[in-house]
Amino acid sequence: MSGQPDAPQTEPRSYALEGLRGLQSEVPQLTQAMVLCRARVERHRNTDLAAARDDYNDLQSARKQLAAALGEAQLLLMEAEEYQLAANAGQLKEGLLGFNLLSNTYRPVYDALNGFAAQIPVDGPTNARVVGRLMNNIKLGYYPTDPENIELILRGIQFPEGVTTNLLDPCCGCGKALRQIAEGNNCYTYGVELDNARADEAQTRLHRVGFGSFFFNQVSANAFHLLFLNPPYLSVLNESGGRARHEKRFLIESLGALAMGGLLMYVIPYYRLTPDICRVLADNFENLGLWRFTDAEFKKFKQVAILGTRKRRDTEPQDTRWLEWFAAHPDSIPCLTELPEGRYPLPDRPLEVKTFRGEKFNEKELERQLSRSDSFQRMMARSELDGGVKRPLLPLSISQIGLIGGSGMINGLIECDTPHVIKGRIVKVTRNETEEHCSASGKHLSTELHETITNKMIFNILTPNGFRALT
Repeated sequence: MSGQPDAPQTEPRSYALEGLRGLQSEVPQLTQAMVLCRARVERHRNTDLAAARDDYNDLQSARKQLAAALGEAQLLLMEAEEYQLAANAGQLKEGLLGFNLLSNTYRPVYDALNGFAAQIPVDGPTNARVVGRLMNNIKLGYYPTDPENIELILRGIQFPEGVTTNLLDPCCGCGKALRQIAEGNNCYTYGVELDNARADEAQTRLHRVGFGSFFFNQVSANAFHLLFLNPPYLSVLNESGGRARHEKRFLIESLGALAMGGLLMYVIPYYRLTPDICRVLADNFENLGLWRFTDAEFKKFKQVAILGTRKRRDTEPQDTRWLEWFAAHPDSIPCLTELPEGRYPLPDRPLEVKTFRGEKFNEKELERQLSRSDSFQRMMARSELDGGVKRPLLPLSISQIGLIGGSGMINGLIECDTPHVIKGRIVKVTRNETEEHCSASGKHLSTELHETITNKMIFNILTPNGFRALT
């Protein structure tokens, strides 16, 4: 995992726990809303059918919101490694969706949901234990993608023959992962990295590296055959207190760089297969496949690799339930060892990256580009005209001689019948004039002073007969 999170300036707060804290109050509120809506339905069903119908619609809406909250709680509890409570959230969600809303036995449902909310670990010693575990797993640090699992992913990729493919990693770290993918496959590698030290190291492995945040880089659209995306698994709120997760933001803002038919390699923890991320994947990619990392890596970081070929966005939303299902059933995710060989061919046409510019100025990349180009040498080289004897085609006029002399172009030794050394220079001359104003009777009224500044051309000439100054 590469490191491009927003670095908090204050004490970090866990995103998962902040989300659970909100859900601890939201679940009881939505449960209470369902009970009240059900009571209104009962009150109006025999007197006002239209009102009863509106109340029933509100009841359905409250159930839908409550089910979504339970689903979110399930994923956040998995992130906090509270697996039993996460399983309870999943069971409550399924039971709620199958519950008869016109039933008169709401009390058991009410008690079960409120009992679940009370168990959410946001206070006391349980909270401290979960916080410690989350910060241990994430640490806002940098976790390179495991080379063995990259090798397994590579088995599923088919590189085209005779075509140089463009590879992009929007959070490349030290560049090791992208370099491993490109090794021996006729690729040109582009990476972006926020951390300067890691970006410097990445330059030793990749062809082009953009310094700074990917979100402020300029990168050509539809120009890459493969997008390798292993974003930071941000488990804390960012410095502005925002709730945005980088896993989704990187996916949305980088997929435009991938060409149609290009391959996405998206590495995230399985519990981040949230409905919104699954929606982006299903609407923009086809031939989607999901594989978990091998046992040791999966136990450590819960990572899965999602592979898919970019397609034009569908006008109708695609079904995402099959992908969301894996977030709640990680044991059912197949291992990368089962990825079919050559399942994902890359586009077999050359693509041009016209724009690739980092947020920060990169001196080393500029130096490297200049060393590969002869433009700088051509610019600095002296032409034959510069080195040759210059003779005007026609005799120079007085004004031209003054202009050339003042610019220093005829300074130095003049070889002729009477050799001499000439030096031209321009000096400023100030001239003061007064103008007297008198009345018609001759009485003095005022004196007006005029100051005029002019340029004066001086040629100093050293001849065999002595020094002369011409003005």
